[in-house]
Amino acid sequence: MSVTLGGIQEARRRIHSDIYFSPAPHSDELSKMTGQQVFLKLDNLQRTGAFKERGALNKILTLEDCEKRRGVIAASAGNHAQAVAYHATARGIQSRIVMPLMTPLVKTASTAAYGAEVVLHGGNYDESCTEALRLAAQDGMTFLHPFDDDAVIEGQGTLGLELLEQIPDLEAVVVPVGGGGLIAGVACAIKESDPHIRVIGVQTERLPSMLRAADAGSPVTLPAEATIADGIAVRRAGERTLPLVQRYVDELVSVDEEEIAKAILVLLEREKTLAEGAGAVALAALLQHKTTLRGQRTAVVIGGGNIDVSLLARIIERGLVKDGRRTRLRIHLTDRPGALHGLTRILADARANIVQTAHDRTHYGVSLGDTVIDITLETRGGEHIEEIRKSLTEEGYRHERID
Repeated sequence: MSVTLGGIQEARRRIHSDIYFSPAPHSDELSKMTGQQVFLKLDNLQRTGAFKERGALNKILTLEDCEKRRGVIAASAGNHAQAVAYHATARGIQSRIVMPLMTPLVKTASTAAYGAEVVLHGGNYDESCTEALRLAAQDGMTFLHPFDDDAVIEGQGTLGLELLEQIPDLEAVVVPVGGGGLIAGVACAIKESDPHIRVIGVQTERLPSMLRAADAGSPVTLPAEATIADGIAVRRAGERTLPLVQRYVDELVSVDEEEIAKAILVLLEREKTLAEGAGAVALAALLQHKTTLRGQRTAVVIGGGNIDVSLLARIIERGLVKDGRRTRLRIHLTDRPGALHGLTRILADARANIVQTAHDRTHYGVSLGDTVIDITLETRGGEHIEEIRKSLTEEGYRHERID
């Protein structure tokens, strides 16, 4: 294999002055929740918000002068795009990035702000990559692959070297996995330094391309799927990354959309840390006890924090509903003066805060002379919701929960 510990160490010497040595603090709260001794490797604090800077910069710094003069082009759902744009512009290199049409606005805007020409093309990363390769051939630009490149993999592997220095007696590392560039580099760095440390990869259930490749023994192309973990939404694992994963990675698991959303919310509430979907999958696996780890000193890689604000708002809303801190009730009333006042009195007595109301006299099977009101309430948990419903029933209000 051409990716080696020596190559990763050289990459670190090459990029260290331009890459943030991100912290890896211990979390008492998450340790209690997961049953591990959890240390969060906060690479969402990199300049462009994700670990991708490591590999992109290492690749750029290894280019020949003629390759730099031709300009660079990449395909990315966002994080590799921003990393390439920032570090290429800082070195006077022209960059062009092809991004999927549905890439979150925060990522496309940031990529353009870092100095790249942004081209929106295709419904997913693979279609964007095909277009980037076509443009590279057409215009003579240098293509920078987001994960299936030795220099990129070795750059990402520098994160593993940092973990070995930051966490004494490290026993396990849990890493997000898309095409495999990050876990391939980190696993090589970790296992070649201490083979007793376990390395576990986590994918989204929507696109478990590395899991399928490991099962098949070679990369396979999966059907396109939408996922909130767009940063690891890769349909086909890398030809270079798969052998490294097969050699060094102990376990691969997957998490679903709801589990990822919960991890994002937990990080935001408990750790005051903003993670995107792809950045939160490693924690999601521990929160849901998807791995075989039991009480180990475990580094959890928070790979990125570039999340669309609208998506974050929806995740927060859904999380509040699932925790019983917000609910919506559909309540039937007689259409007469004072009917709403009586209802709000019951809700006030139950100490429920009304967030939103919507009347309807026509739909939902409403009889003439009756009305229906949908009320969104802030509540204190499942028991509180049941107390409110019990009070409504005792007062004769027909109602149903419509979360």
